[in-house]
Amino acid sequence: MANNSIKQYTPEITEAFKPEVLEVIRNSIAPTANDQEFLLFAHKAASYGLDPFKNEIFFIKYGNTARIQFAAEAYLSKARTQEGFQPPDTQMVHENDEFKIAMNKETKEMEVVQHEIGFPRGKIIGAYSIAYRDGHRPVTVIMDIEEISHMFTGQNKDNWNKWTADMFGKHVQQRALKKQYGLEFEDETITHGEPEGSIPEYKQERRDITPNQEIIDAPKQTKQEDKPLTPTEKARADIKNKFKILGIHDKEGQEDYLAKNAPDLVGKKLNLSQLTGLADLMDMHIELQAATAADADSLD
Repeated sequence: MANNSIKQYTPEITEAFKPEVLEVIRNSIAPTANDQEFLLFAHKAASYGLDPFKNEIFFIKYGNTARIQFAAEAYLSKARTQEGFQPPDTQMVHENDEFKIAMNKETKEMEVVQHEIGFPRGKIIGAYSIAYRDGHRPVTVIMDIEEISHMFTGQNKDNWNKWTADMFGKHVQQRALKKQYGLEFEDETITHGEPEGSIPEYKQERRDITPNQEIIDAPKQTKQEDKPLTPTEKARADIKNKFKILGIHDKEGQEDYLAKNAPDLVGKKLNLSQLTGLADLMDMHIELQAATAADADSLD
């Protein structure tokens, strides 16, 4: 059970949550949070009117780095409180559907003009969400599944592969609601005890490597194809794959990433535990990339 030594909460927190509810949130939803982290987490939830029990806001901890992250459900919850709210229409597009989009000559925006389905529908190839609001033009966001291909190999890949329609629908709906209602949530990353960009240390087998070379190279091919990879080789391969997910494909970009996010690794030899820590740091950035994908919408 978390040790709660917070003596005073902000007015927003005390107004939104009863003491016994805060205790449950602290012990069940953010058990690894220290006092400062939990205070910020509770304040953000209270200020935005979000419910941690409904998975509208999350607390995630990686070593000495904590992250407060807003879920797609947060956008729908907040949109419901806005004047003129109407439920959005979010649909999957399958390969056998009759689907067409066209430019509205008046608004100069792309709109869905035909979507007819039959069975079997085939695989999901895209999705769209139309955010309605009284007194405003509908906002339509349309996405090809290739735009979110990285989700199927990222940290949350199991959910994306198992519940594709649900995850994809929430993702595109979040974009539409954000644009229609002017919603903007800012995720928060908190680092304690180490300089920003440092990585958590793990107690595992150690084996030194040179980060500017081997860390970003795939394991070299051996003559014995069935020879198993060592833990360090597996760690390097994992990191190389995570760079691809982050859209970093050359050594210059990889070195820039290290200099910006893990400067304490530059020019040093890394043991296996540090490689594993770096992989976890990259996982956090991959998750951040997924959560903030709406910011990349060219219609913004």
